[in-house]
Amino acid sequence: MNCSPAWMALKSLEGGIQLTTTQPADADRLAGELSAQLQVWRLHDAVQTLVVPIENGQMALICSLRPECRARWMPDHDTLALQEKLGPAAGKDLHWLLEREICVALLGSPHRFSFTSLASLASHIRVRRNMALAARKTALAFKTEAAERPEADWHYEEEPGFILNPGRSLIDALIAATQPEVTGKLYDFSCYRATEYVILLGIAQEVQAHHPGLLRDLQQLNERHAIRSGQFHDVFLIEYGSMEAPLPARFYVPGDRLWFRNPDERSSDVTGYEGSWVMYMGGGLFSNFWKRDTPFTLESKAIEIFHWKDGVYTDDQGALQMDESVVERHVAQTQADPEARAQVLERMLRMRDPKGVYAQGGCIDTTREYPKSVSRDHCELVLPRL
Repeated sequence: MNCSPAWMALKSLEGGIQLTTTQPADADRLAGELSAQLQVWRLHDAVQTLVVPIENGQMALICSLRPECRARWMPDHDTLALQEKLGPAAGKDLHWLLEREICVALLGSPHRFSFTSLASLASHIRVRRNMALAARKTALAFKTEAAERPEADWHYEEEPGFILNPGRSLIDALIAATQPEVTGKLYDFSCYRATEYVILLGIAQEVQAHHPGLLRDLQQLNERHAIRSGQFHDVFLIEYGSMEAPLPARFYVPGDRLWFRNPDERSSDVTGYEGSWVMYMGGGLFSNFWKRDTPFTLESKAIEIFHWKDGVYTDDQGALQMDESVVERHVAQTQADPEARAQVLERMLRMRDPKGVYAQGGCIDTTREYPKSVSRDHCELVLPRL
């Protein structure tokens, strides 16, 4: 195939997965190895591949879902019913089901996910699986301005933040802070910080098994300084999608971190209610760290955020507060009224307005986030020296 038809075919494949190599023979070998891996998830007949030249004399193996499979499983890139459409698999556990769902979502993605090797792709899928599983287990106490951790594992210092006590396992400490079965207690901290712990736990579990030197470095770093907020995003994550090229509103990959915006200007001034940071856990479900056993669907999350406007009030000190009982009452009323529910969803399931703008936009963000590669053979994660 000459370059012009190849690039036309490549364009038609849109996103999917790209594996980069140096020689056409290596690309053929990669295709065979990928097919063997896809057989593990019973997907080998659902994928099409194309080898094309790219810059610097390299070759790219582009892998995507066959059009008929994408139309059947994730029409218009809608992944929220993907697990259901793929169907159950006798004898397979949740790990396998999540890995299959992640793989299909990546293959059908409008965004191209690039990897240098199959090992890097496999590591990426495992990290996402770990994060989705950890998010399902995470539960917090509902205090958006509080900050608390298990004292056996963590201590607080003003500038470094919550840092790991010497000799305590990073993995065990993250689990203790987020999974109440371990300590019998719910700890107070924000949903944003909780997403950071879920992501860090997913990474740490992966490198414990496949890149132990990196786990040692993560352990030592967390004994000196917490990586938080904007720095956490810069160090650990890749953002995909943009305001100019938004991701489809119903496209999510298990292990994505994402933000739902509060489109109501007044209630967004309440601390913790500017929006909601969540993890996509697969199966159409988003994390609910306050009520772990009642995860959100896209619709239930949108309806909750819509009614934050009804729960906001001014306290005796003149500060804005949120009455969650009022929010819950309005949510129940809306869910029970099909017409009202449809009206709220029509308003909320729109792309959000730009920062600082409160007009006709909804709660849907244009971007998602996922961890940088921590594969031993291609590690993108560079830890800061603090």
